[in-house]
Amino acid sequence: MDIRAEHEIHQRRLSRNVGLGLVLVGFVALVYFLTIAKVNSPAPNTLPAAEQSQ
Repeated sequence: MDIRAEHEIHQRRLSRNVGLGLVLVGFVALVYFLTIAKVNSPAPNTLPAAEQSQ
């Protein structure tokens, strides 16, 4: 007889933990890509002051 038999609640907890982990990885990826897009986008007024007055 196996002393370390896995109970049904452990299987449900594992699947919940995996789901939560995937959600967290997705959120981190979303924040990362939004940050990269924001950093790479040009600022609205990047011309030097002499060129802006023309």
